[in-house]
Amino acid sequence: MADATSGLRIVLNQPLIEHGPVQVSSHADRDRVIEVFRNAILRSGSPENFALQVVQEAIKPQKQTVLVLEENQSLENALRTLLQELVSEAVKLGQRTMQYGQAIDNEGSNCGHVPCLLDIVLYLCENGHIEGGMIFQLLEDLTEMSTMKDCKEVFGYIESKQDTLGKPELFGRGKLVMLRTCNQLLRRLSKANDVVFCGRILMFLAHFFPLSERSAVNVKGVCNMSNETKYEKDASDGVSIDFNFYKTFWSLQEHFRNPVVTTMPPAKWQKFSSSLMVVLDAFEAQPLSDDEGNVNSLEQEEAAFSIKYLTSSKLMGLELKDPGFRRHILVQCLILFDYLKAPAKSEKDWPADNMKCLQQVKVAPTTMISDLPSLICIIMGILGTCLLISDHWKRYGFKL
Repeated sequence: MADATSGLRIVLNQPLIEHGPVQVSSHADRDRVIEVFRNAILRSGSPENFALQVVQEAIKPQKQTVLVLEENQSLENALRTLLQELVSEAVKLGQRTMQYGQAIDNEGSNCGHVPCLLDIVLYLCENGHIEGGMIFQLLEDLTEMSTMKDCKEVFGYIESKQDTLGKPELFGRGKLVMLRTCNQLLRRLSKANDVVFCGRILMFLAHFFPLSERSAVNVKGVCNMSNETKYEKDASDGVSIDFNFYKTFWSLQEHFRNPVVTTMPPAKWQKFSSSLMVVLDAFEAQPLSDDEGNVNSLEQEEAAFSIKYLTSSKLMGLELKDPGFRRHILVQCLILFDYLKAPAKSEKDWPADNMKCLQQVKVAPTTMISDLPSLICIIMGILGTCLLISDHWKRYGFKL
């Protein structure tokens, strides 16, 4: 136990034999605790100057008592309620969550109510005055209550405090909550429109979690089945292209989306390989558009970036002439081939004859990509590096 002059310390899961369990003071009801912390976030200066005094005032422990589990839970409930109130107030006033109540203090710092509250709680957690996982719970609540625009600022706060949050005594208590928070953010984000933000989150996770963290390795090799490509099943009037070829072409996306189906009974591989050869023959017979040599800079390539092509049968003829479209399809082929040659497949699932056929089929897409215009040396270099890294990751994952 700590004496009154050393501040409050946590002693969780330890029986208090001499004094019995400490009961939360009747003065530490939720509304009063909220009021104490509301006043605290209006104070200027660093939290280290007053944070301990704030929590002592909120809980009002008796002499020689410690902050036990019940008191920590009571305090956490009050802080989560206060955080919800602050976010609601910001929304009603039309202000950004992290900027609500922002003002210049005597030391020239610019801090809103929510960051001030988080700073106080983080200081108390860091110094062991309250339960270490409390700050992570508040951050999770905050991201769940915030819009994606506000979440970027919330995550900016998390990044600015990552050295403190990453301390073993803190991160050990909150790492699962932080992992859940980041995964929930990633699920809410658009992979097409929020690429940079997704990257920030993944880099943050990579900084704190080891390479052997199973939640990030995808040990089972699960594919992204949500990326479904829908196309026309029946021919419509006025379509000049062969509709059977149209269906054959877009049916390949099912194999690209879920390569596992390609390794099923031999008929699946035979159907895929024959369909692919039909498409590759069409690529060879179809001349590229006259604009094929105009793309001569990375900036123009980025401007033409598209995460999903339209599947209208009326556009099929134009898409076949587009070098960018053709390159996307050929790259998908090489990625699929790289998956199929992974070392984890048994002879029963993937016979040696199929592997020989794969090596033969692989030649055509590789040659076609090399024949495409515009920065092909850079593209092939990047593609080769990505496939090599992917192969190393797969081999590493099999060993876990």
